[in-house]
Amino acid sequence: MTTAATERRTNWRWAICSLLFFATTINYLDRQVLSLTWKDFIAPEFHWTDADYGEITGFFSLFYAAVSLFAGKFVDWAGARKGYIWAIFVWSLAACLHAACGWATMHIAGVESVAALYAIKQGTAAALAVASVSVWLFLGCRALLALGESGNFPAAIKVTALYFPKKDRAFATALFNSGASVGALVAPLSIPVLAHWLGWEMAFVIIGALGFVWMGFWFRMYEAPERSRHVNAAELAYIRQDEKGETEQQIEAEEHVTIPFWRCFTFRQTWAFITGKALTDGVWWFFLFWTPAYFSDQYGYASYTPMGQALIFTLYFIVTVVSIFGGYLPKIFVDRMGMNPYAGRMRAMLIFAFLPILALFAQPLGVYSAWWPAIIIGLACAGHQAWSANLYSTIGDMFPTSTVASIVGIGTMAGGIGSYAINKGSGVFFDYAAARGEAFTVLGFHGKPAGYMTIFCICAVSYLLAWCIMKLLVPRYKKIEIA
Repeated sequence: MTTAATERRTNWRWAICSLLFFATTINYLDRQVLSLTWKDFIAPEFHWTDADYGEITGFFSLFYAAVSLFAGKFVDWAGARKGYIWAIFVWSLAACLHAACGWATMHIAGVESVAALYAIKQGTAAALAVASVSVWLFLGCRALLALGESGNFPAAIKVTALYFPKKDRAFATALFNSGASVGALVAPLSIPVLAHWLGWEMAFVIIGALGFVWMGFWFRMYEAPERSRHVNAAELAYIRQDEKGETEQQIEAEEHVTIPFWRCFTFRQTWAFITGKALTDGVWWFFLFWTPAYFSDQYGYASYTPMGQALIFTLYFIVTVVSIFGGYLPKIFVDRMGMNPYAGRMRAMLIFAFLPILALFAQPLGVYSAWWPAIIIGLACAGHQAWSANLYSTIGDMFPTSTVASIVGIGTMAGGIGSYAINKGSGVFFDYAAARGEAFTVLGFHGKPAGYMTIFCICAVSYLLAWCIMKLLVPRYKKIEIA
């Protein structure tokens, strides 16, 4: 018997997965600092409106989309080890730089102190000037944050494809992707407290600095599996089990032959992934960016109040628990029902596409208690995270490992464009609905509540629409062929 068949298998791949989990947690903590501080801390200081915040979140999504198109290609070129280091360094630096926006606004606008900023009357020329200057400064910081964060998922999915066989990739992706939920779970318990006691600036600095700590662990722990001293022959054989029956030429192409960038757009599989991201990423980002403001606007629970924190914590606790099962479900279909990985993922995605439909009931049940929207939005977001884990894994099923990051980057670009549309549009739409008041009615709701009801309806149907289009584009498993 061979050594690989007789020795006990190491499990270093799960240590690597834990690093991906913590990177994703930090990623979402950095994103959440603004959404948890703008309404109750930053907006009163800089006289922002919902449209101003929508401008910032929408721009972040759009710029994230633009740079994501090339971030995946950069990760494929630089390799997972170096690519991830550069990504988290840039976004951690950007997160910390947000703290300087207040000082820079006062300097540029000629305001002597924070107290003087608060004293400016809302709607005056001075207030508009302060708002304009601060928005532009935050846009610059968000652009740099987007540049760094665009590398997170291409690098993480590439590492997953390198360290896990196809049947385990959705579960591994669900585990590290749950870092997004955990980040969103920890955020309301930590960020508003930091902002309340130390100032919103220190919230950005402290959370941003976590990325620099992660870099040290990544530098010491990560190597490609065939070069890692922590991966023995048995584990390497398990990781590479999908290569059985393939020729040396096919294995070489899988690991080293990169598809020309623009040729990626000629494959139906690429467009299926683009569709899945474009129609659904905006739903997750909308809930991520707007839910704290929703509870503050509709129910009067600010993000720093115990009730506001409890609502957000409950929401993301549901997301964290339910979404992990979403990555395990395809494994059940593959191991117990004999389905190929792609078919198993598509069946799981169809199941989870029904959870966001519950968003239709968030506003109607919210008239009884704020806990209903918290639970319902939590289930809808759990559906997204489970959907997302499986969607990412379809790339490893159909594309060579050497091109995975590039395809993820292309899909992330599409998701960013969809996110820009919903976040930018929501900010303008909410201001419009609030201004119309009783004259604006949707399904029995008036004014701004009617605006939320409209967006919730859009979110509810996006996943089923995306699944149907993906199924039309790629009805059954078909790995691309490199001529």
